[in-house]
Amino acid sequence: MNKRILIFTISALLLIAGSIIYVTTSDKPKSDSQSTTAQNSTPTTEQTSTTPEQTQTTTTGAYTDYTPEKLAQATGQKVLFFHASWCPQCRSIDKGITADAIPKDTTIFKVDYDTNQDLRKKYGVTLQTTFVVVDDNQNLVKKHVGYDEPTFEAVKKALF
Repeated sequence: MNKRILIFTISALLLIAGSIIYVTTSDKPKSDSQSTTAQNSTPTTEQTSTTPEQTQTTTTGAYTDYTPEKLAQATGQKVLFFHASWCPQCRSIDKGITADAIPKDTTIFKVDYDTNQDLRKKYGVTLQTTFVVVDDNQNLVKKHVGYDEPTFEAVKKALF
């Protein structure tokens, strides 16, 4: 009898541990060369021709991690993207930003939603997936929440 209880308890613990490992590893976004490039503060390029002999590139906007210094030094349109790594909608929009062309002369700053409470308070951000367009004095110009339609295409329609 005691042997059966011990086997049952060990089996249950293994099942629970396996489930926890599966859930924690499956929620993490897969890293690829696009996300590494997207974190760069230099502008991205988009191929506009299909033949190697006539490759033409046009400079588009940039996507970079937020720092107060980067925001202060940026020129053109500045957009803060309040992102949480645990948020599936944020990851979906992030994937769209790295795959699609950012409008010219626009820099999107990826702001960590969980660690930037003062910035969230300043712009009235209460939900991750919020985009805030700021002027050169870092005043709010326009705000959009992409939670219900988590695509970069929807964000572009709302903001640009």
